Amino acid sequence: MSYDEFWSGYLGAHADPRTRALHYIGTLSAAAALIAAGLGRDWRWLAAAPVLGYGPAWIGHAAFEHNRPKTFGHPAWSLFSDLRMLGLFAAGRLGGELRRAGVGRR
Repeated sequence: MSYDEFWSGYLGAHADPRTRALHYIGTLSAAAALIAAGLGRDWRWLAAAPVLGYGPAWIGHAAFEHNRPKTFGHPAWSLFSDLRMLGLFAAGRLGGELRRAGVGRR
C-alpha cells in the first residue's frame, strides 16, 4: 500500500466531523503535554502525552465511526496523517481532501 492509498483510507475512517474534532483535541493536547514536559522538565507530561493524544481519538472511533483506528496498522503514517489532517483543517483546505477521497458522498 502506498501512502496515498493509506491517506484516502485514513480520511474515510474519519468521515464523522466529531471524530475529526476529537483528533484535533487529542493532537493539540499531546503537543501541549510535550511542550510542558520540555519547559517544566517533568517526565509525567511525557507519560501523559500518549494518553492525551490517543484517548480522545480512540473514543471518536468507538463512538462515532465504529471502526478500528489506523494507528494499529501503520503507526508512523497515522501520526503523520493526524498532523496533516489538523494542518489542512487549520488552513481551511481539508474539505477538498475529503471530497477527493469521496468522504461524505452518498
